[in-house]
Amino acid sequence: MPTIERGQDGVTTEYSDVAVAGDGVERLLTELFSEHWDKLTVGPLIEGAAYEIRFAARPTVTMLDGYLTVDTGVWHFHLCVNDHRGAPTAELAQVRRVARAAFFRSDGDSCSPSTWGLRLWNGRGEQMITVLFPNAHFDESWRRLAEPRWEKTALWEDLKRRYAGD
Repeated sequence: MPTIERGQDGVTTEYSDVAVAGDGVERLLTELFSEHWDKLTVGPLIEGAAYEIRFAARPTVTMLDGYLTVDTGVWHFHLCVNDHRGAPTAELAQVRRVARAAFFRSDGDSCSPSTWGLRLWNGRGEQMITVLFPNAHFDESWRRLAEPRWEKTALWEDLKRRYAGD
């Protein structure tokens, strides 16, 4: 069941949660970063900071001890998306692992009328990453379109249907 949050800035965000037990999040992210890397913008988006990173080439995606590594060769990042046995305590392993994953659509932002994405949080409720999907209101160079191109939301809609059941 989707949940709706209204931010202090007036932005309304509807979240559709993805089950985090098992390897579903691992499979979803592997698909995203292996097959759709050229359509994505990624990074944490928090109040006061937005890392909007795009891939110039296909990254290498690997798994080790619950951590998915996305490596461009020049830089990389790790996300704990599955069971992690290398933590000093079981409690710390739970904090590190993704505790919530949700597809979202935000409306009313000053930067874009709508935004389509996927967000992950750890066991402390801290944002791990936001993945932004192609936006119907912008072209591939992030220039505003005169008319929305709704077909650009097809990837988000397909993955949301398959992984969140919506």
